[in-house]
Amino acid sequence: MAPPKPVELDLKQLQAASGAYPREAFEFVQRGLSATAAQVHAAQLGGAGGGHVTGQQLCLGLAEMAIQQYGLMAQSVLEGWNIHRTDDFGKIVFGLIECGLMSKTPQDSIDDFRSVFDFDETFHHAHVAQRITLHAGRTTAE
Repeated sequence: MAPPKPVELDLKQLQAASGAYPREAFEFVQRGLSATAAQVHAAQLGGAGGGHVTGQQLCLGLAEMAIQQYGLMAQSVLEGWNIHRTDDFGKIVFGLIECGLMSKTPQDSIDDFRSVFDFDETFHHAHVAQRITLHAGRTTAE
């Protein structure tokens, strides 16, 4: 997936294309794609951000972003937006693609989002607490 175009979201059109997700879910995925692309490509290219990321990379980036933003409430926040598994991220992404707000390569498929990780495991309180501590340590060390 390529980073989103800065366009106002048409919620009715997006929901028709992908399902009953609120505006916050679409905005979260758009922000997450930009952040994930920057992080993935900065690591690969020694500092240059942007570019394509896979569905799997995006799912992992969205999980990390949810933990950083919402901490122990990450799973509850996502579930409040009707996001219960990584397949939901795929539905949102492909809805954004259908509405022209994201792009994909011929190799990209909604199947790339299927069962990337288990929400209960990823957002388990002990795991989230560990990620928060790790992130705080990186921030302090920088």
